[in-house]
Amino acid sequence: MNKALSPSLYYTLIVSLGGFIFGFDASVIAGANGFIDAEFNLSDWQQGFVVSSPTLGALIAMLFAGGISDAIGRRKALILVAFLYLLSSIGSALAPSFELLVLARFIGGIAFCSLIIAPLYISEISSPENRGKMVSVNQLNIVFGFALSYFTNYYLLQLSGSGAAWVADWGLDTHLWRYMLGLEVIPAALWFGLLFTIPRSPRWLVLKGRQEEAEQVINRLFDNAQAHALVKDIASSLDEKTWTLRERLGFLKAKAMRFPVMVGIIIAIAQQITGINVIFFYAPTIFEQSGVGTNAAFMQAVWIGVVNVAFTVVAMMTIDKWGRKPLLIVGLTGVVLSMAICTYGFKQATYQVQQTAISTIQQEAPNAASKLEPLTNQVYYSDVEFKRALKTVLSSKDFDTYQQPLLTSSITMNAPLVLFGIIAFVASFAMSLGPVMWAMLAEIFPNQTRGLAISLVGVINSLTSFLVQIIFPWELANLGAAATFAIYGGFALISLVLVAKLFPETKGRSLEDITKDFEQHAMK
Repeated sequence: MNKALSPSLYYTLIVSLGGFIFGFDASVIAGANGFIDAEFNLSDWQQGFVVSSPTLGALIAMLFAGGISDAIGRRKALILVAFLYLLSSIGSALAPSFELLVLARFIGGIAFCSLIIAPLYISEISSPENRGKMVSVNQLNIVFGFALSYFTNYYLLQLSGSGAAWVADWGLDTHLWRYMLGLEVIPAALWFGLLFTIPRSPRWLVLKGRQEEAEQVINRLFDNAQAHALVKDIASSLDEKTWTLRERLGFLKAKAMRFPVMVGIIIAIAQQITGINVIFFYAPTIFEQSGVGTNAAFMQAVWIGVVNVAFTVVAMMTIDKWGRKPLLIVGLTGVVLSMAICTYGFKQATYQVQQTAISTIQQEAPNAASKLEPLTNQVYYSDVEFKRALKTVLSSKDFDTYQQPLLTSSITMNAPLVLFGIIAFVASFAMSLGPVMWAMLAEIFPNQTRGLAISLVGVINSLTSFLVQIIFPWELANLGAAATFAIYGGFALISLVLVAKLFPETKGRSLEDITKDFEQHAMK
């Protein structure tokens, strides 16, 4: 172990590497999606399913993740998760068909349950005064994963068009998306090996009646006085009421659980229904809708990654000083305002087919170009109206081929305003809903039911994310960008009101004290 780091921080950094892999796995598809669509000729719904299939896997995994981590321990559960990431990355890169690609990504999605197991483990090895910051390390690694995937996608895109001989020899120009997805093998293999070096969670050990072993772990993490007090607090919280498996499975019926479960469900839905994963997973597609070309869209996606990292650091520096609730209120207010900006930007856009675009298409598809001539005299005031006009004159294949270049050349709008709105949204999310949700979920449930409760909330979070992702291509095609962003802003406003009225503050308190406070709140 590196003696320059505290033991709890050292183990936190290892465990949170899973957050990096999640972030990379989840967002790398943003760059690969267009190339996968072209290779397999996907429909809107198939495209949505390629993006959202990992979330479907996560949805199923969340049902069992808490129970499994309670049964076999946090460490063994994380090792299993790392193996699934490794298997998925290999399968995704080599997938010969749409169906097998979806299957490989679905397997990777099962590993997304690391989102609840990693914060759970980290919270159980952290001191109360630093717990929010420690759990946020996992979120920081998630956004590092997001950012690096955007960088690698952009870099590989540039390499694929460089014309270098080795690019053609390695098939980088013809199998670009496979390289994008396959890079995940490296961090997944590293994480799998490192997880064998971490200790078991002390709270899990006490839960299993292995108090002597728990004391040994805690003595490795903290000084003697702090370690003794922590063991005593954990043991006393378990002595007050020992829950059988049947009681833990039926924890929702307990009156004391109603308030923390309600808080957990609200924040789990709010984190996803405001559209963050649409931004992360469809970033180049969204920027292309604003009229920039493919290269510029990939470059703007890189800025999302940079901003995401920067404001996650802001959250880490303030979450244990300002508290969880103030960050949520500030962040959700920013989400509402930024979605309003994006809605306004796309609402003001106009579309008209340009003769220069027709001349370019003429060289490749003379028939398609001639069909576009009548549209040059028409001005369209929404992206939906414009796309429908294109579909009426172009074949399905020509529409898929030329939709993006036509959109880029035909649109007149304030693209920098939309870019600002999206970046402001990412910044607002990164300093609030992103890290705060996982910190709070690791705090608000009793020791005896923490794993199962987080699983329940994780299922709801994943289901919301899955629905938002799979519906997005249909929304973009049928409702338009302006209406889609307006919907996200409306949900953010509702979430803001609920947080302001209902949420408690948990900063700087032991997990056992938080549990007692929530029980008293439920009895009111």
